Amino acid sequence: MIVSALIEDLSARGLLDETLVVWTGEFGRTPRHNGNAARDHWGSVFSQALAGGGVRAGVVHGASDRIGAYPREGNVRPQDLNATIFHLLGIAPDTEVHGTLGRPIAVSRGRVIGQVV
Repeated sequence: MIVSALIEDLSARGLLDETLVVWTGEFGRTPRHNGNAARDHWGSVFSQALAGGGVRAGVVHGASDRIGAYPREGNVRPQDLNATIFHLLGIAPDTEVHGTLGRPIAVSRGRVIGQVV
C-alpha cells in the first residue's frame, strides 16, 4: 500500500517524527448494498489514519455498531480532527485569526482527540 511505503520511507529517513501524515476522506460506504448491488456514500462512519508528527502509534480510537452503520463509542467530529491536527502542528486549536473585515474567526471549535496524541 502506498501509504505504508510513505510512512516507512519517512521513518527510514528520520523524518517521520517531524512529518504529520493524515489520510482521510469525507464519507464511508453504506453498511448494506443498495438495489444495484453497490454501496452509496455514508457520512455516519468512516475511517481516518494519522501517523508521525506526535501521533501515538498503534492507537485505534472509537468503534462502530455491529454492522458499521453508526458510531458506538469515540465519535469524532470534523472539528475535533481539525483541532487535533492544529495541536500536533503546534498551533493552539482555540487560536483566532481575523478575516478581511476584522472579525475574529476561530481556527477550530473542536476538541483535541487526547487518545491519539
